[in-house]
Order: sequence, then C-alpha cells, then structure tokens
Amino acid sequence: MDTTTAGRDGRIERVRVLWPDHLGLARGKYVPAAMAARGARHCTGTWALGFDRQMTPGTPGSFFFEGLPDMDARFDPDAVRPGWEGPGTGVVVADLERHGEAVAVSPRHALRRAVADWEDLGYRPEVGIELEAYLMEPDGAGGWGPISTPGAFVYGTGPSVDPHGVIGELWDAADRAGIAIEAINSEYDESQFEFTLAHADALEAADRAFLFRQMARELAIRRGLLWTFLGKPVNDRGGSGLHVNLSFTTPEGANAVNDPADPDGLSLLARQATAGLLEHHRALCGLLAPTVTAYRRLRPGQLAGFWANWGHDHRGATVRVPPERGASARLEHRLADGAAPSHVAIAAVLQAARLGVEDRLELGPAETGDGFGRVDAGVGCPGNLGEALAALEADGALCDAVGKELVGQHLAVKRSEWDAFCAYTTDWERRTYLPFL
Repeated sequence: MDTTTAGRDGRIERVRVLWPDHLGLARGKYVPAAMAARGARHCTGTWALGFDRQMTPGTPGSFFFEGLPDMDARFDPDAVRPGWEGPGTGVVVADLERHGEAVAVSPRHALRRAVADWEDLGYRPEVGIELEAYLMEPDGAGGWGPISTPGAFVYGTGPSVDPHGVIGELWDAADRAGIAIEAINSEYDESQFEFTLAHADALEAADRAFLFRQMARELAIRRGLLWTFLGKPVNDRGGSGLHVNLSFTTPEGANAVNDPADPDGLSLLARQATAGLLEHHRALCGLLAPTVTAYRRLRPGQLAGFWANWGHDHRGATVRVPPERGASARLEHRLADGAAPSHVAIAAVLQAARLGVEDRLELGPAETGDGFGRVDAGVGCPGNLGEALAALEADGALCDAVGKELVGQHLAVKRSEWDAFCAYTTDWERRTYLPFL
C-alpha cells in the first residue's frame, strides 16, 4: 500500500474505497487502512437508484425482489494512491463482486471486458480523455451560475480566467494523486475550462478521469464553488464534452492506428474501427449522452458530435482524426459528455470500434462540409433521451458487446428518469403559457 500520504505515524491511516456507479457518481466508504484488505460491502439496491433517490423496482443487478443483498468492493492494496483530503487518507478505485463473481452491471467490469475483447484481437487499447466543465458560483437565489470572468477568452490562463485560483490547486492535487495532466485552459465560453488528461491504458485512463472529476468537484466545494460536467448546463453558452482519444498497441509496441504506407497514414484497423463507431452512432447516444440535458448540446452546428461522420482534423466530425501520425496517431470520439460514467463511455466506444473491426466494415469518405450550415452526413443523434434509449435497445450487437445486464440496468433507471421529466411542468412552460391559457 502506498504510504506517500502520511498520517501522524507516517502511514496511510484510512482508505477511501470508491467505485463508479451508473449515474457517474463515486460511491464508496472510508475504511481503516489496517482493515482495507477486506474491502467494503454495499447494498445492491444502489443500482436501482436515480438522482432523485427513488428506486426503479426490478432493475437488473439490484436484486430488488430478493432482499437487496450485499456486494463487495475489492481492490489491490498496492493500487491505493494518495488522496486529496489531507495527510493520512488514501484513495482507490475498487472492483465489485458478489459471491466471488464480478458484478455484471458494474461500469468497471464492462470496461475490463472491453479491454479483454481487444486483447483477444491482439491489441492493447490506450485512451486519452479530454473533459470540459463550467465553474459555477452561488447565484444568490438558491441556484448556481457561471463565475464572473469578464476578461476571459478561449485558451486563456491565469487570473483573468481563474480569479479564484482553483486551477493551480487542482493541478497540485492531481499531481499528488498520480493523475497525470497534459494541459488545462479556458474554453470558448466564459467560466468554461478544458482538462486534457495524459493517455494511459484504458482502465487506468478511466480511473483517472473518474477520480479527477470527483477531486475537482470536492476541491471546488471547499471554496463554495461547483464544477459541473453536464453537457449543456447554461442556456446561452456552448456545451461541454468528454472526448475519448483511442489508439491500439500491437504486441511489438507499435501504434496500430498508424500506417505509413497509406496516403492518409491510417491503418485498415483504424478505418474499420471508425466505421464501427459511425455504424452504432445513434445507439451510442443512449450510453454516452445519458441525461435529458445532453440533447440540448447535441444539435447540428454545435461541433459536438451530432453527426455520424468522420474527418481529418475536423471538429465538425464526431470522429476526428488529429494530424499526428506515427506513435501519436489516434482517433478522437467527440460524442460523449461528462455526465456519462467514464468507464461506461470508454467501454462503449471500444466495443463499437471493435464491432467495426470484427464485421470488417468499410469506411465511407471523410466529411467535406463545414460542420455548421453544410454537412455530408445524413444520420444524426436522436432528438432526446427517450429516443436515444430506444436506439440503444434496438442495437442488439452493441448491447451484447457492452453487456446485456449493464444495458438493461441503464435502460431501466434512465427510462424512469425520462418518464419523470416528461411528467414535469417546467418553469419555461409556466412563464410561456400561464399568462394566456
């Protein structure tokens, strides 16, 4: 067990055992370091919960009608890393088991399966994550609004975009926790930032993104601020994405996305993987854009992964092929937003790409439109969460690849969420209709 975060006696005194759930939340417990090897137990009923704390009866994995039994969070003690809560507290991302078997609806288990499926093809997937988020402050009326930074601009750094000094604190905490950051900058809209995490093997990349998101939110809370990774939290500003950058390493250590003999520098594997991502585009929305709010970001002309298209260094394409080749060649998938659990997002992207390879799909031509008023693509995202869930359920190949149990659990909870939204009268409706009707 890592002891670089020291308590009074020079050791980690407690371990914060965390695991990613279906809502993108970090569930877990604190346990004494001396007892950490035993793991921690949690109720399976957690899988039936929505954001409103209501349970959806019969949700797969919840054992709702079997007494809501326990499951175990287990981890390698050597995987404990320094946390961000002060001396003496370490943090670890755990796997979930029940009766010695992996919990089928666990996002981390789904990602392990996706990695294993790619390894069966002879490749090790590596992933780099880019997260976008808004920094919010209390608006004085019981809600939250973007922090005030009137001198902000895109690719800004320093106090003009970060008057509270949160970026330096966040970077230092990430460094202590072993979460490698490649870059941080302000985004296009005021109070919005982009965080580029260093690439790693797929599971480690997902763990880092999961921990980074939690760490960022908690450090902001201490200052009375809020980081939100929602896809479209502010009506008059742009959306926030979670971009998944993919590459595949051969047993010899070569980047399998790259092919120096190809005019575009792209391998057949890369083309087939891209074709798979486009083939399953609409179904992927059900997993990668898992909130009502997500579909206010996923609109034509928003540079947000709406269209089932690909392009060379084209931000109007869902699959962007950056200009780097050789060891740095990669595919950037731009559909997801930060409300998607990082492990699920990466697993789903990897599985859709793998299906393209196994089905030997042929990739069509690159996007030539500007991505705003003109596009070549004819297939876009579903119009709302309800339609996206239907598209996901209809894609049997993707459901099987990601995991029938996980997808079934996701559909049950998210359909309850969608039904609750559809039954709710919004403030907009009251403002618009009450004076006249």
